Amino acid sequence: MMFYLDNETGWTDLGGGLRRKIMSFNDQLMMVKVRFEKGAVGELHQHFHTQQTFVASGVFEFTIGAQKKIIKRGDSCLMPSNVLHGCVCIEEGELIDIFSPIREDFLS
Repeated sequence: MMFYLDNETGWTDLGGGLRRKIMSFNDQLMMVKVRFEKGAVGELHQHFHTQQTFVASGVFEFTIGAQKKIIKRGDSCLMPSNVLHGCVCIEEGELIDIFSPIREDFLS
């Protein structure tokens, strides 16, 4: 995917106030947009992928390992491989997640 056109890509409803769009990917890298309603929870989880998240809008309380931090529009965070992480949406918003390697489970 050389170009991502937002208005040509549909949302996948994940339930619990979460929706996801795969923006682009190749074998090594994937970019994903996730929309959160206020109060929605990205449950604590871990995976072997390295993940970087940019807050496009909204306010979120992130937990990464033993650390908690409130981040907002313009902020970002990094989740190393196999580190427990998750978030709670304080103000409705969107996150841009980048994974390496790609999340093949998102493609099925």
